[in-house]
Amino acid sequence: MITRPNDPFRELESFRNQVNRLFGEAYPAGRISDEAPSLAAWAPPVDISETPDMLVFQVELPGFSQDNLKLRAENGVLTLEGERTFEKEHEKKAYHRVERAYGRFVRAFSLPANADPAKINATLVDGVLSIELPKREEAKPKSIPIAVGTAKQIAASNK
Repeated sequence: MITRPNDPFRELESFRNQVNRLFGEAYPAGRISDEAPSLAAWAPPVDISETPDMLVFQVELPGFSQDNLKLRAENGVLTLEGERTFEKEHEKKAYHRVERAYGRFVRAFSLPANADPAKINATLVDGVLSIELPKREEAKPKSIPIAVGTAKQIAASNK
């Protein structure tokens, strides 16, 4: 973007940046979802994908261990909770910038009716939590064979 000395959009952009810094992630722009709102100051990013057999959630959680996380599925809702604490390594260390988010987070997702929470599987590898939620057997697509014949043959086979 080219700015000119008296560009009114430059001031507007500066003001927008100040407001964004002030409110941070409390009011993310463009968020349209049926997901429950975040109950904390920060929330880890989540990718959700679907295969014919399952739903897969991938959550970025660098620096977390399984002891820092709690995952539960109840009443059609998958809930992930965790906390990252800021630990001072040395009292003589002065931080010039802290950009990583700290504190408690809660993410809640409505589960579709075809999900089977009894068979949920979660693994934490290299800072990514993968949650596999299989679909119920009756919810999976089924191929139905189509018989070929005459009306008399089909009627006779149904008796």
